[in-house]
Amino acid sequence: MSIEVANESGAPVDERALVALARHVLDRMGIHPQAELSIALVGVDAMSALHEHWLGEPGPTDVLAFPMDEMRPPQDRSEPDPGLLGDVVLCPAVAATQAVEHRRTMEQELDLLCTHGILHLLGYDHAEPEEKREMFGLQETLLAEWRRPPPPPRLVPPLSGDAR
Repeated sequence: MSIEVANESGAPVDERALVALARHVLDRMGIHPQAELSIALVGVDAMSALHEHWLGEPGPTDVLAFPMDEMRPPQDRSEPDPGLLGDVVLCPAVAATQAVEHRRTMEQELDLLCTHGILHLLGYDHAEPEEKREMFGLQETLLAEWRRPPPPPRLVPPLSGDAR
């Protein structure tokens, strides 16, 4: 899977963690391993310009998604097609503000926004109540799996007769 991150925001962001999260989401959604995804991190001015140009709304937003090949998760056990997923654009400055409001870390907020953007690239939406339940439920499941702590180390009992 080709996942590229371009951090033009000036904010320190763990780009490797974002790539690992994106790979987790795409794997769980059954997307072809040769699919391509771009994640851009931009400043407030750049996000405001994109938000205004593409959605006609003033000011910055937290995440925008620009799909390319309209890829969708496979509905059956068929082999998924490779292709260009598109671009997820994140604004760390807006995410930082929201993180405080939502009582999350900046990393948690960016994880949520990245997952949200990828789901939009895959055709999910939240305009209608039923769509919102499906998308946000899937988003929470994917993030819960991602945050799941590793299993505890397996304790091996000493061999009988071992005097240690």
